[in-house]
Amino acid sequence: MTSTDLHVSTAGHVATIEIRRPPLNFFDLDLIRRIADELDRIDADDNCRAVVLCADGKAFCAGANFNTSAQEATKDSKRRNSGELYVEAVRIFRNKKPIVAAVHGAAIGGGFGLAMSADFRVTCPEARFAANFTRLGFHPGFGLTVTLPEVVGQTNAALMFYTSRRVTGEDAFKMGLASVLVSQDQVRAAALKLASEIAENAPLALVSTRATMRAGLADRVKAATDHELDEQSWLRETADFKEGVKATAERRVPNFAGR
Repeated sequence: MTSTDLHVSTAGHVATIEIRRPPLNFFDLDLIRRIADELDRIDADDNCRAVVLCADGKAFCAGANFNTSAQEATKDSKRRNSGELYVEAVRIFRNKKPIVAAVHGAAIGGGFGLAMSADFRVTCPEARFAANFTRLGFHPGFGLTVTLPEVVGQTNAALMFYTSRRVTGEDAFKMGLASVLVSQDQVRAAALKLASEIAENAPLALVSTRATMRAGLADRVKAATDHELDEQSWLRETADFKEGVKATAERRVPNFAGR
């Protein structure tokens, strides 16, 4: 399957889903839905036993695209669009087969949330992981309030949320956020190697074991995104959110007023 911004291929028992929206690979509802659709298709394909999620360009995924006609959208339509996005995000967490994310560059905001939907992350020193929501005057989303603490612990997750700091690939590896650290030009190959190692195992046992290891995760993400959406909906209407988005676009320190 090939489109202008999503490419899916299979080699052996490993499927590769590549985001092609360079350089920063911002996502929208359509892209997340199509990734979920492809994972459903892979689940139904007995030949595919593992998945590599990767991206072309400078970043893995720099988050959601705020540069839309959102200025004209109503509060209700913004909430509805975000709600639909999270419905598709939860579908990703319900897939049955192991996913290895090849994070060769920045994974920011919702893009970080997408990377956390994978079972494992392969990265490099140049990569950056950031839950930069509070820097935008926003609340974390994409289920990160569940997935991040479960992987790095409550304190490390809170530190990333409260500071909005960018964590390097090396620090991500040290805290267990990434499973493999290699040079930037080897990230894709290392992810494929790990996925191939996984795919060598008995497929029924693999799916069964993964279901046990991730039992209830999609439901926890669903509950989390419901709450995240409530918080994001009122924060989206604040002056601080508008300032955070504007300051980020202008590459300057935001001047928040608490309103």
